Amino acid sequence: MSSRPFFSARDLHAYYGESYIVQGVSLEVNEGEILALLGRNGAGKTSTLRTIARLDSPELRSGEIWLDGKPLHEMQAFEAARVGVALVPEDRRIIGGLSVEENLKLAQIAEPKGWDLEKIYEHFPRLAERRDQEGITLSGGEQQMLAVARALARDIRFLLLDEPYEGLAPVIVQEIEKILQNIKELGITTILVEQNAIAALQLADRAVILDMGQIVFDGSAQEVLDDEELRQRYLAI
Repeated sequence: MSSRPFFSARDLHAYYGESYIVQGVSLEVNEGEILALLGRNGAGKTSTLRTIARLDSPELRSGEIWLDGKPLHEMQAFEAARVGVALVPEDRRIIGGLSVEENLKLAQIAEPKGWDLEKIYEHFPRLAERRDQEGITLSGGEQQMLAVARALARDIRFLLLDEPYEGLAPVIVQEIEKILQNIKELGITTILVEQNAIAALQLADRAVILDMGQIVFDGSAQEVLDDEELRQRYLAI
């Protein structure tokens, strides 16, 4: 049996123009694992996710990205999506003028093998109740559910979540946490960027902390929860 990690990023260097944002980041995620990618505002978390998803910005100038033996660093964003990578951005990007169900169907470019509408509605009952409602008229929490469900509708293998709790009331955060826990139990490999570090650490298996575009910690989530000095220094909590 191969000991190769499901996902690995090796010495990533990425730029916005001449601004050096991702500075030699290397990380690994095992299949079915949730990795919390943490750090203060401006630490490079979102830029690292965007680099992994192969978006045009920031520009990856050196380094390698591998997903189950496939070279993501050689791919464009649409090619990475075809091999199972999905980024749920902070702004959610729900398509206006389309209902909840139409947003979901649009994501299903091919016939889904695992996540058909029935399964999605089973895991997201609130979306089932609102299937005919225009997506952009949903509450913030419901839009977040739709954004995650839309990613799953593509039968993804690797989920990248950028600030899924941003702007949500605590009671809605609890609902999103339950959904992410279900995703974890289903074995979907995930990198989670979240400013609510405690919530992210309670869900994650492992944690990586970024500071000024560089990794300053890579270990278990429990280690960060147990280390108050580390949290105060890099996460201000």
